[in-house]
Amino acid sequence: MDVTSVALLSGAGVAAGLASSVAGLASLFSYPALLAAGLPPLTANMTNTVAMLATTLGAAGGSRHELRGQGRRLGKIVAAATVGGSAGAALLLTTPADTFEVVVPWLIALGSVLLLLRDRLRQAADIRAARRGRERSPGAGFAAAFVAVTIYSGYFGAGAGIMMLAVLSISLPDRLPVANALKNIASGAANGTAAIAFAILAPVNWTAAVSLAAGSFLGAWLGPMLVRRLPERPLRIGIALAGLGLATHLLVQAL
Repeated sequence: MDVTSVALLSGAGVAAGLASSVAGLASLFSYPALLAAGLPPLTANMTNTVAMLATTLGAAGGSRHELRGQGRRLGKIVAAATVGGSAGAALLLTTPADTFEVVVPWLIALGSVLLLLRDRLRQAADIRAARRGRERSPGAGFAAAFVAVTIYSGYFGAGAGIMMLAVLSISLPDRLPVANALKNIASGAANGTAAIAFAILAPVNWTAAVSLAAGSFLGAWLGPMLVRRLPERPLRIGIALAGLGLATHLLVQAL
């Protein structure tokens, strides 16, 4: 791999890490860069997943304030994400590529719509909890949703972060930065599990993975800081609109 390809992947890694730790759209930047560097599609996909492990470490460092006191939640989320990532790795290795092209845009669009409707959905959840005489809690539904969503994280990569952010943002009473921090760790757990399977079962270009990972670590560290500093509502709407735009683009390409 030449110097130009390494520079391309390092820069794409910064953009991917930033996008992943804010909106979960890492593959929008990293996967095309791997293809541009000359990797075949399957190798690029596996390499991308392995390299995205660096976003977890970077995002955890950038989110250290939001992650304080979240140990109990993190344990449940990581457990669900590990199961989802395992299933996701198996799905990616056994499902035709055209399924990817059809499902991903709808997954991104659904997560984006949920983000746009978040306030109404949170109010509805509060009303249901009040009728039951207890505080709103994610409960079993939250765990089930996370297992389902992290399957897509391990399987599809692109867009799953928006869905996870939407689920957490609705389920948890906390502000968006906390939901975003937990989403980053969950995505990392899913990708980590999938990456182990890929490293054993499928081709990975380790030179490209290291170059991409170095940039993604830096970008992922900076992303949570942006989420912390920007106004929550415009940021949430901006992420949703970006997701809808990406979903539309992918649907047009698939058709």
